[in-house]
Amino acid sequence: MVVYVISQGSRIEKEGRRLIVHGKDFKQILFASHLEQLVLFGNVSITAPAMHVLFAKGIDTVFLRRDGRYVGRLAMQEPANAVLRKRQFALCDDQDFRVSVGRSIVLAKILNQATVLARIKRARNRPQALVAANNIRELARGLERATTCDALRGIEGKAAAIYFAHLQLGFTKDWGFRKRVRRPPTDPVNCVLSFLYTLLTNRCHAAIRQAGLDPQPGILHDLSYGRASLPLDLVEEFRALLGDTLTLSLFNMSMLHKDHFESPKPVEPIPMLTEEDRKNQTLKRVLSDPLGAMSESPQSDTDDEDDRGDPEEEAELPQEQNKAILLTKDAIKTIISAFSQKMETTFHHPHAGREMTYAEAIIFQARQLRRVIDGSAESYVPLTLR
Repeated sequence: MVVYVISQGSRIEKEGRRLIVHGKDFKQILFASHLEQLVLFGNVSITAPAMHVLFAKGIDTVFLRRDGRYVGRLAMQEPANAVLRKRQFALCDDQDFRVSVGRSIVLAKILNQATVLARIKRARNRPQALVAANNIRELARGLERATTCDALRGIEGKAAAIYFAHLQLGFTKDWGFRKRVRRPPTDPVNCVLSFLYTLLTNRCHAAIRQAGLDPQPGILHDLSYGRASLPLDLVEEFRALLGDTLTLSLFNMSMLHKDHFESPKPVEPIPMLTEEDRKNQTLKRVLSDPLGAMSESPQSDTDDEDDRGDPEEEAELPQEQNKAILLTKDAIKTIISAFSQKMETTFHHPHAGREMTYAEAIIFQARQLRRVIDGSAESYVPLTLR
């Protein structure tokens, strides 16, 4: 079970063997033995005893900003299989392995995007969508000739540009969506896409840990300081499959409307400092710097924020604040409810040969990745739409 806590000011405490979420006007009981992941939005606090339970049970606990942007997660015990982790890092330098598996990942992402556009053509009678789908499939044929991960990512980027330029054809109304813009999202569709991609990536991160893998060393995504790259590999095949199709449904079924989106509140102007204030501030810095002004000046907590929840590299618009769009609390509730139900929807997994939920499918694919990494499987078979 995955639990999302979005009520601002909530507090999570331990009571016996249970966790209790205390909100302003509610009280929710959580059984730790049933929890797979805990996702906290904004101003939600956890007591030390409650945190000990989360560590003891190995519950993946994710912290997001109120608007859904990734902040961090509780650091659990590292995977016990040191030999497997050593192999993971060694494979970061194995170009043939990375290209082979990366080709499968990109192929699945591209084919899923093409399938979404083909469905749009059938459902909404938009011939342009089918033309774009065929163009994307043509790009996919070039993957066999790619010999580096950079080349694979180049083809992926070209396909994404075509795909997002035509995704708007799937909406019954014009929501101002023209291309993928992630930071900040400048229209409702991009806003929902970013939020869903964050939820999906965190599910993939939990699945990677559950499979006993280290999230840091990726395959298609390069090893990077402070970034969990392997979940970014796993999420690629699920973006169009789950995130994009759910976005289309949320808008076209009128579950989201214009009142679910808002612009950020204007930043309060910083008051002018007097000369005396400046002297006092300088004195405080001198007294607190034991290295005699040789230490680096402190940075803001948000100076180097990493948007690991939504790592796509599409072009971004200028970040003028008045263009940004945020989800309201009601929108977040609506999206989380729909996402949770989607994760529990069953389907026939073609490679597993049995019925499973999408939540189980993410774990199944993570375990496939492990088998490829530990050498017990020759190739990785991603999940593609039919």
